[in-house]
Amino acid sequence: MDPVTNPFAPGAGTPPPELAGRDDLRETVRIALERVRRGLPAKSILMVGLRGVGKTVLLDRMRDDAEAGGLHTIRVEAPESRSLPAILAPQLRLALIRLSRNEQAKELASRALRGLAGFAKALKIRYQDIEVGLDLEPEPGLADNGDLEHDLQALLEAVGAAARKAGTALVLFIDELQYVAEEQLAALITALHRCAQGKLPVVLVGAGLPQLRGQMGRAKSYAERLFDFPEIGPLIDEAARSAIEKPANAQGVAIDADALDGIVVQTRGYPYFLQEWGKHAWDVASQSPITHADVDTASRAVVAALDESFFRVRLDRLTPTEKRYLRAMAELGPGPHRSGDIADILGKKVTALGPTRNQLIAKGMVWSPSHGDTAFTVPLFDEFMRRIMPGDDWRA
Repeated sequence: MDPVTNPFAPGAGTPPPELAGRDDLRETVRIALERVRRGLPAKSILMVGLRGVGKTVLLDRMRDDAEAGGLHTIRVEAPESRSLPAILAPQLRLALIRLSRNEQAKELASRALRGLAGFAKALKIRYQDIEVGLDLEPEPGLADNGDLEHDLQALLEAVGAAARKAGTALVLFIDELQYVAEEQLAALITALHRCAQGKLPVVLVGAGLPQLRGQMGRAKSYAERLFDFPEIGPLIDEAARSAIEKPANAQGVAIDADALDGIVVQTRGYPYFLQEWGKHAWDVASQSPITHADVDTASRAVVAALDESFFRVRLDRLTPTEKRYLRAMAELGPGPHRSGDIADILGKKVTALGPTRNQLIAKGMVWSPSHGDTAFTVPLFDEFMRRIMPGDDWRA
């Protein structure tokens, strides 16, 4: 069929044509944000899940919901190579400029901007990647101590005061939070805690890999009381079918029931894979309805496409030792796997493999669901590793 009208959209963070199965969580977040705006207690929300479950898409949709409701937002992604102050400062500047246009909040927003100037100047020595252009002179004593935990708290309190005066809230939407260093996470947690205690309308909606829960707890022991951690997993069968069927039907294309079942089984309900299978099944089919034979043909193209993009881009970041570790995990199946079992496959002691495991966790390739267990963060990665490193040569 015509690829120009293909409704499916595989890609990192690319909005799908049908955001299926996530309405309840969107409503939960909407309620929490409205409570914060009204000065009522509500927890910040950190979505955790594997790669390919749609966390980024969901985060962006929640931001759209918040802005449609009149809230002020900032949206950042935490890269591995930059500090939290560096990614927050420019976006906070833009948010405060918007708040300063509100006559009620103008004075407090200007004060917060002066605080941001002091914040950036004082922390520039430690975090040299901070770059933010400000015309205002710092206010002495406001967020300029040079200590991130103290200064971020003071800054967000000043921002919260301006947002409250404007009758709104500031929502921090932060993706890939697992890449933020734990001492910087601790500063963010402390700042949000102080805002919550002061009933200031500043709240975090974030997303990260499953290890984020443990990172937050290690950063501050009270994090579990300050945040909710909804787990974003694969879609249930009904929602997975809807994610394929509704966009196709909207284009006047039907899909046979057994073809739909085949897609759901092969994708395991993971949203990214649903988009890939939907796209390729559409392109393969010559006419409506899309058949089981079309899906079978498409599956070969999907696996090749995933191997060359979704999976390969992650593999290419790894050292040979790290690749062998993942291949040993793949030998055992999808996981999770005991560290001792992985060590046995590699013929090494668990302690000798500790640094490799830690490097893979830091790179976001694996996580530890419980003590001594290791699991892939990327669905179906075990199958990819067996395809890309077949036989026994990888053991050498």
